[in-house]
Amino acid sequence: MLTLLQKFLVDEDGAVTVDWVVLTAGIVMFGALVVGTIQRGATDTSSSLGANLTAAFVPVVVFE
Repeated sequence: MLTLLQKFLVDEDGAVTVDWVVLTAGIVMFGALVVGTIQRGATDTSSSLGANLTAAFVPVVVFE
């Protein structure tokens, strides 16, 4: 029984899997944060641009 416990404590195969899961979760969370920030800024900018284009006066020239 002691040998089985020693083998279990020395085996590191599962630890590598846990490390990759934690790293992948961190990368996914960081990506979601970046996309959320960029989306908010892009929405504000496009709304401002739309308001400016709506308020713009474009003279019409008629050629006869």
